Amino acid sequence: MRDHTPPGYSDRLYNEDLGPLKEKNWNWYNIFAFWMSDVHSVGGYVFAGSLFALGLSSWQVLVSLLIGILIVNGLCNLVARPSQQAGIPYPVACRLSFGIWGANIPAIIRGLIAVAWYGIQTFLASSALNIVLLRFFPGLESLAHSQFLGLSHLGWLGFMTMWVLQAVVFWHGMESIKRFIDWAGPAVYVVMFALAGWIVARAGIDNISLNLGEVKYTGLESVGMMITAIALVVSYFSGPMLNFGDFSRYGKSMDEVKRGNFWGLPVNFLAFSLVTVVITSGTIPVFGHMITDPIETVSKIDNTMAALIGAFTFVTATIGINIVANFVSPAFDFSNVAPRHISFRAGGFIAAVGSIFITPWNLFNSPEVIHYTLDMLAAFIGPLFGILLVDFYLVRKGEIRVDDLYTESPEGAYWYTNGVNEKAVQALIPAVIIGIVITLSGIKSVADFNWFIGCALGGVFYTLRMAPQLRRATA
Repeated sequence: MRDHTPPGYSDRLYNEDLGPLKEKNWNWYNIFAFWMSDVHSVGGYVFAGSLFALGLSSWQVLVSLLIGILIVNGLCNLVARPSQQAGIPYPVACRLSFGIWGANIPAIIRGLIAVAWYGIQTFLASSALNIVLLRFFPGLESLAHSQFLGLSHLGWLGFMTMWVLQAVVFWHGMESIKRFIDWAGPAVYVVMFALAGWIVARAGIDNISLNLGEVKYTGLESVGMMITAIALVVSYFSGPMLNFGDFSRYGKSMDEVKRGNFWGLPVNFLAFSLVTVVITSGTIPVFGHMITDPIETVSKIDNTMAALIGAFTFVTATIGINIVANFVSPAFDFSNVAPRHISFRAGGFIAAVGSIFITPWNLFNSPEVIHYTLDMLAAFIGPLFGILLVDFYLVRKGEIRVDDLYTESPEGAYWYTNGVNEKAVQALIPAVIIGIVITLSGIKSVADFNWFIGCALGGVFYTLRMAPQLRRATA
């Protein structure tokens, strides 16, 4: 790897995976497919359905969804530009604001978050797979009654099967991942629309409702809950939104990226949410109770082949989201720590192995742990987002000196103090601490807005610390 290092670049900062792209070949559809893979999963299905059970009327939920996803769309366009412009992944883009070595702070934060979610998503997909296995191989039931480290032997069989399948896709690199997500997301739509048609035919159109819970909020109370719903939508996408540069770097142009974001976020998310609520609502009259897991729903279909195809498609989709949201990110992030020794593939497998040791089933089985985990993640992700945007758009005015991102020279634009921009770190720490305090306070109504609070605080603190540079930039 060292032999391919360009002149003037340090092999402690560069490898072929982290280097600026020479060719950018993703069009709008590839970005659209990325977002489809991110949304079309068991987790996305459950999340979309949960929004229609908040106690709001259906039109209020739809308005909240639209506003929330439009905010996500706008933020993704903003965070995409530096990576698309320079052809660099998220951790390298962080060198602009945090310095060539300081960038490891936001990189490791995002990488560790991805490890946790990689494990949880793999566990969700394996649980769905086990439902299918038990239907077609009922003899496996005996494996469900013995445990190891809190997970049944059947659970381990499903978890490791999903773990290996994801590793096979990832091992073949970004081009293989692109081909996988190009068909995985659309395939889910085929199954979703077919399933919705089957549910409506069985339940009757009059028994389908867009409200999955009793309407509890009216007047001003409903406004507060709608704002909360908007915040939940933004928070749900906060992880992939932060490191979206890992994918926008492949975009042929910003126009292609923006077009893909539009179709993949507002249009796709609203369509997926509507189909989700129709299916979930229909499970009540068809099966006698509400089923929020799409794979459990398809496993109950009396046509064996249809059930098998549907379950396989949803499992495939969950593999898709795990790869794009939780495998690619740590692959770049951990590679950034030691480019000479850790390649893109090695970084990804560090995350994959780590996801086993955190025993994600124990995390997921505790609602209290999930609640605190989500709010804690927002406390870290929000400030990073604010700092990165303020630095690129206000401090640097969109200028990137690409070669300086890969040099150890003290003359480089991103050397700062021994390779670390202390002002970025000083802005990050108090913003994160405030988010942690909000989370530990137990005030859920405030913690739901951790991402927004953290983003604003990180941006303001960084602006104050970088005030001299801002004055020079505007002079």
